[in-house]
Amino acid sequence: MRLSAVDSESPLEPEDIERLGISAYLIGNESDSLEMLARAHREWLKHDEVERAARSAFWLGFVLLQKGQRAQGNGWIARSRRLLDEGQRDCVERGYLLLPIALQHVAERDLTTAHDTFTKAATIGERFGDRDLMTLGRQGRGRTLINLGRIAEGVALMDEVMVAVTTGDVSPIIVGTIYCSVIEACYEMFDLQRAQEWTVALTAWCASQPDLVPYRGQCLVRRAEIMQLHGEWPDAMDEAMRACECLSEQPAAAAAFAQQAELYRLQGDFAKADDAYRQASMTSRRPQPGIALLRLAQGQVEGAVAAITRVMDEAQDRRTRARALIVYVEVMLAAHDVSAARAAVDELLQIAATFDAPFLSASAAQAQGAVLLAESDPRAALGPLRRAWTAWEELGAPYEAACVRVLTGLACRALGDSTSADMELDAARQVFQSLGAAPDLARVRELLSRAEGPKVVGGLTHREIEVLRLVATGRTNRAIADELDISEKTVARHLSNIFTKLDISSRAAATAYAYQHNLISADT
Repeated sequence: MRLSAVDSESPLEPEDIERLGISAYLIGNESDSLEMLARAHREWLKHDEVERAARSAFWLGFVLLQKGQRAQGNGWIARSRRLLDEGQRDCVERGYLLLPIALQHVAERDLTTAHDTFTKAATIGERFGDRDLMTLGRQGRGRTLINLGRIAEGVALMDEVMVAVTTGDVSPIIVGTIYCSVIEACYEMFDLQRAQEWTVALTAWCASQPDLVPYRGQCLVRRAEIMQLHGEWPDAMDEAMRACECLSEQPAAAAAFAQQAELYRLQGDFAKADDAYRQASMTSRRPQPGIALLRLAQGQVEGAVAAITRVMDEAQDRRTRARALIVYVEVMLAAHDVSAARAAVDELLQIAATFDAPFLSASAAQAQGAVLLAESDPRAALGPLRRAWTAWEELGAPYEAACVRVLTGLACRALGDSTSADMELDAARQVFQSLGAAPDLARVRELLSRAEGPKVVGGLTHREIEVLRLVATGRTNRAIADELDISEKTVARHLSNIFTKLDISSRAAATAYAYQHNLISADT
């Protein structure tokens, strides 16, 4: 503000004009920032300070690219490069100009060249003692190393970069960029614990400088996702809305709208969720697995299957595919396609084994437990469900942990342990109620308020009764499997459960039980 006041009385020197432009960017006045940086560029040229003029042009391009204005941003970057090329100048600005080149290599998936280019930029920063350039180069190296599969090296570099950010070793203008990059890297590795840790550290740093605006666009989306995971749904919605405002018409706005849609879906406001997804589709063609869950919540099972199938067809890399598989399992189980869900779980477990990521491990274990339950093997389901619940609890993810408790309750009920089942379901009910998860709350209340369904002495489930009736008519396991559209293996498991619950050991005894308890109708 003091610089602005002085400038209104008499023109500032170019260095102060540039400083004023960067300050305007940091407090969110991007239009003033662009004007001041362009003015600084012109003034540096008047003073024949070509290198400084090139630096101002670079920052202009940087701000414009952050705003999503790629044509103008690349134009200023090109001008900066031309100024240095004309004078064949060896300066630190050449290192900064390597950064957009490296990013282009990343976009083209030429990761080795991108890594080498980021390394060159960092080396130039070291030679000229420019901490900002060194840090930007190192964070680029870290991201490319992670994508090249050298995860331990990449993570170490990213942690080093964030230390530099939170201790004030770099200029505030690059804080938002570095933070977003680190958080994106954490999500690529499903390392939400690290993302949360660095978010807390950077939030504390920002609290000491309240006028700064370090989070821009995509950063806010990731912050919203972390808040959602930890059950802070109102704060997550606020962050998602801020992200929508910051990103406006940019392609990255799709993620912000999708995050809003996810929160609306969880709260049961399906109309708003649908509208948010429509807005997301207007800004990006990127598939959103969440739309399948929305259709499922709306009772449109066929629509959910179509949506998630399209996402699966487009998901190629392991990270994208893993996120899609988590949703795919849930949708296929709802569609009673247990074999498809089983195949998806097996693939998900294989992917999870390659990552040291509690989030992915918990998701895979939860999906495995759900499939085992659908395969009528509740005893086997309890193992992975316990592992999933423990992992979600350690991650501080109350909603996900409550969803696992519902599955655990259903498994206990299938095993005839109604007391444990009610305890699990009631614990889940309390969590859903505190979060405002209306659809899940309604479902668990229904499960608690009614019996398991048609039941006979011995605690047989509805499906087991169906199998028992067909056994009593003399059908083979193959015939039963065909009629109920399940596998012979599943029929055999149902029979084993029936024999155990009724304390019998033959099909003849099962048939006798069915007649004694009037389970055989004239239609049968």
